[in-house]
Order: sequence, then structure tokens, then C-alpha cells
Amino acid sequence: MAGEALIVIDLQNDFCPGGALAVVGGDEIVPLVNDLIRHADHVVMTQDWHPAGHSSFASSHAGRQPFETIDMPYGPQTLWPDHCIQGSAGSDFHSGLAWTKAELVIRKGFRAAIDSYSAFFENDHKTPTGLAGYLRERGIGAVTFAGLATDFCVAYSALDAVTQGFEATVRLDACRGIDLNGSVEAMLKRMREAGVRLV
Repeated sequence: MAGEALIVIDLQNDFCPGGALAVVGGDEIVPLVNDLIRHADHVVMTQDWHPAGHSSFASSHAGRQPFETIDMPYGPQTLWPDHCIQGSAGSDFHSGLAWTKAELVIRKGFRAAIDSYSAFFENDHKTPTGLAGYLRERGIGAVTFAGLATDFCVAYSALDAVTQGFEATVRLDACRGIDLNGSVEAMLKRMREAGVRLV
């Protein structure tokens, strides 16, 4: 299991400045991510891919505002502005991203009733995306993460990578965070404690 893969998380228009759920400085990482892609043997991308009216959208819950938290059958869920709707310009990869080298694109969040932060599992932490099996079959044992956002989709992906037996590294310089109520620091701590390498 000597192979390594770069996994680029959700570098999409809606998460970049001007997008529906913009991460501050989200577009600043594109040149660095492109450099990582150029030097990677294997590249996987994830793409947030929500149907309209997704259950994680605040607009789907009367009287609720974005960034509030509600209880869903699978646990607490942050409510988001409508974003990354299937086929929309906001769901497209950032136009500067050199994504064509990707061998696999994992679309997540397409089930209307459950959100999906991790590249490996839906937010119930049970429903797999198939990524772990794909990497194992390809003989890939180490993964490096870059993309958006540090404290949500990147962090949950890295934590799940470790629990699935992969060596996981996060390139913090090639990520940007949302930082809801200190979420970046909290998730950095969780990743460190889980054995994720932060560089």
C-alpha cells in the first residue's frame, strides 16, 4: 500500500468569493492546489452536489436562518445558504482549477435528506461514498487533502481517512476555513488527536 493520492475537496465556485457560501480567501489556494496536482501521481476531487431544496439548506426549514443548528435523524446539522445546486454555475469547479488530471470525482450531498461533509461517508457516518474501497483497490494507502473548508469537509474527510486505515495529511496552506464559533481551532485539535498530519 505504498501509493499516495491527493484529494482536493470542494474547490467550487459557491465556496469561493462571490459564491453562495463563500469561504474567505477560498480562491487564493487555487495556484497552490494546481501545483500539488501537477506533482501528484493520483488525484481525486470531491464536488458538493445538492438537489434543490436539500434538507441542509436553511430555506428548507421555515423560520430558520443560515448557520443555525438543528437536530436531524442522523444528529446535529448546521443549516447553510442554498449552495452547490446540481448543474448550477456555483457547483462548478473554480475556473482556475486544473481539475482535468482527476482520476475520480466523488459527488456528495446528492441525497436530499442527508448532508455529506466527508469524502468517505455521509453525515450519518454510516453511508459510504465508495472512496475507501476505490483507494484500496488502487493500492493507495496515503492521502493528502487540500481544499475547502478546513473545518468542515476537509477535516471530516481527514478524520474518516484515519478511521479507514489511511495515512492522512492536510496541507493547511492549501485550505481555507469557514470558522463558525471557533470551529477551525476545534477541528485542528480533533485532527491532531486522531493522528492526522497537519503541515
